[in-house]
Parts: sequence; C-alpha cells; structure tokens
Amino acid sequence: MWIASAAILLLLIADQASKVWVKTNMPLYEHIKIFSWFKIYFTENPGMAFGIELVDTYILTIFRIIVVSVLGVVLYRLIKRNFQTGFVLCFACIMAGALGNILDCAFYGVLFDHSYGQVATFMPEGGGYSTFLQGKVVDMLYFPLIQTTWPSWVPKWGGQEFVFFRPIFNIADSSICVSVFVLLLFYRRSFSLYERKKMTNDEMTNDEQMA
Repeated sequence: MWIASAAILLLLIADQASKVWVKTNMPLYEHIKIFSWFKIYFTENPGMAFGIELVDTYILTIFRIIVVSVLGVVLYRLIKRNFQTGFVLCFACIMAGALGNILDCAFYGVLFDHSYGQVATFMPEGGGYSTFLQGKVVDMLYFPLIQTTWPSWVPKWGGQEFVFFRPIFNIADSSICVSVFVLLLFYRRSFSLYERKKMTNDEMTNDEQMA
C-alpha cells in the first residue's frame, strides 16, 4: 500500500511542480531549447492527453473524476489481493496521471490568470481566467526528434515541414501512457488473474448471503 501511495504522491508533486513553474515563468507558446531534440514548450489545452480535444472541458473533467474513482477501487482490490508490485504500480501511476490533469482542469482556471502574452499570476486580484472545473491542462514536454522537409516529389506534402514527434505533453500524460504500455507488454496475464480472483470473490460473497 505504501509503495503505491508513495508513487502517486511523487508523481503528483513532480507533475504539479513542473506545471506551476511553467505557468508562473513563461507566457503561452514560449519555449526553452534544452537540446535540439527536446524543448520546454508551454501550451495549454482543454482536452485529453497530447492536446487532443474531443468534448467540453467540464464534461471531460467529470469523466476523469469518475475514471479516477474507479481506478481507486481497482487499486485497492489489487493491493488487498496481493498482486505483483509492478502490476499495482502501473495502476498507481495511471491514477496519478489522471489526478494530475484533473487538478489542472479543476483549479487552474480559478488560481491563475491567463498566459496570453504574459506570465500568469497566482491568485490574481481580479480572479482567475475561468471557473471551477473549466481550467486548462498545462503541457510543456516537446520532443521534435526529427525535423526535416518532405521531398518535393511526395504528393500533397512535398516541400512541407515534417516533425516527429509533434505532440506536446506533460508528466501526467507520460505516466499514463508508459504505464498502459508496460501493462500491455508485461502484465496481460495478470488481467486474467484479476478477473478470476474477482469472480471467485463474488461467488464467495453470494454464497455467504445465501447461507
């Protein structure tokens, strides 16, 4: 239990510290070049991971809260049933990532003013740039590993710029994606074990109720 709690706490601290630093030190769309293939590039989005926008921010925030609640229940059951530490940590990291982005959407609109052409102020006198549950997620990790131009003979894209990897994300997004990848790669059998244990537990509960 303490390992999962520590992982969630550390990831939340790292995620929020990086976002608050960027928000209070950089105007929107400013970037800091670390290497040719890595930049701190400040963007905000009301959508999902990697800047994807599908639904209204309020609806998405409510959905995230529901998902985190479900993950909390699953994580508790995994710990109670003594699943592998790595399997438990993956779910803890997914939960931490979801919580990190929830904090942005829930509170940043109230706690900060806007970042357009200025560095945002924490707790501004005139109020924040939005309302509770309507804030935007702060992204800053940009890895343009390949920057080149499409050959002129390529249909439609010839002569245009090509960048790989283009999405800009944050530590919370990374935590979710890496954990899901590890789960699918190394712990697929554990999902079947979880389902069997869950079914066994449900059958025992039903027997106790009938007794």
